[in-house]
Amino acid sequence: MDTLVGATPTSTSAALRRLYFLRFAFATVWAALLFATAATLGPTSVALLVLYPLFDVGCAVVDIRSARADDGPVRGLYANIALSALAGVGLAVAATSGIPAVLRVWGAWAVTAGLVQLVVGAGRRRLGGQWAMIASGAISTVAGASFIVQAGTGDASLRSLAGYAFLGGVFFLVSALRLKHAGKGLRAPSV
Repeated sequence: MDTLVGATPTSTSAALRRLYFLRFAFATVWAALLFATAATLGPTSVALLVLYPLFDVGCAVVDIRSARADDGPVRGLYANIALSALAGVGLAVAATSGIPAVLRVWGAWAVTAGLVQLVVGAGRRRLGGQWAMIASGAISTVAGASFIVQAGTGDASLRSLAGYAFLGGVFFLVSALRLKHAGKGLRAPSV
């Protein structure tokens, strides 16, 4: 008889796979919309800037449910919720001061959230597909620092945030596809 080694890793992988596909779709649409409105810091671009970390909060809440079922890294996810909520508020405030202020807040969020993503991905290695999350967390940290540096230059632009979000979405897609394959390897030998 062929049995699963426990339903939890498979259900956790399935839940993460759905969440990662959703995150890819959201990031793709969000990046396109921000890129189209990035020339100025108007109501649409500000709404998009605040929406992104708030969406991240919602995704982390969903992620916590699956992580709890698997005794996963919930502490990192709670940290992500706090960081993303603060980023949403910070971006709303920074938008009143201009693009450089937005880049500084986004950069600080990208650095800290990237470190959290790296730690959570490392803690989930056994689920498979997490190398993309680990790489994404590391890249987010570096990109965040570059946003802070860009804020001090004359060519500060929101367009770089669109590229950052799209690349992050691609990493979620890769991870979702790898989780699907990892779930197949959770079968135990016949007894």
